[in-house]
Amino acid sequence: MKATEVDKFTVNPDETAFSLPIRVYYQDTDAGGVVYHSTYLDFMERARYEWLRQLGFDIHSLIQVHKVIFMVRSLSIEYLKPALLDDLLHVTAEAAEIGSSRIVISQQVLRGPATLVNATVQAVCVGAGSLKPVRVPAPLRHQLGKPS
Repeated sequence: MKATEVDKFTVNPDETAFSLPIRVYYQDTDAGGVVYHSTYLDFMERARYEWLRQLGFDIHSLIQVHKVIFMVRSLSIEYLKPALLDDLLHVTAEAAEIGSSRIVISQQVLRGPATLVNATVQAVCVGAGSLKPVRVPAPLRHQLGKPS
């Protein structure tokens, strides 16, 4: 199971999970060098944005071309082990489920083979102007392997 590099991000050809490397900086930690619990949410949001970008859907194309944005509706997170100052982490993102206007995203924060955090994020697709639920754009559904 060898990973290939796509820009600075990793996509494992044997799996669908996208992985973003993130270094833990001093600003991410408390005085003891332990990552703040809320910082993991920032790490996961960055991974979701880069995952969409790697699929060909950067934030500008979502808004300007497809007239949609994604908003987090809910999330469930489980903290298993702490990340520490200067750790190199990998934050994954992959579609676990796709509905008409929502995507359930499975995410993990890894340090080497160790899983530090597991999360499930429900994101709803909304109109960029109305902020009301709309269908996930067909081209994105197709990229995720779920044609309309």
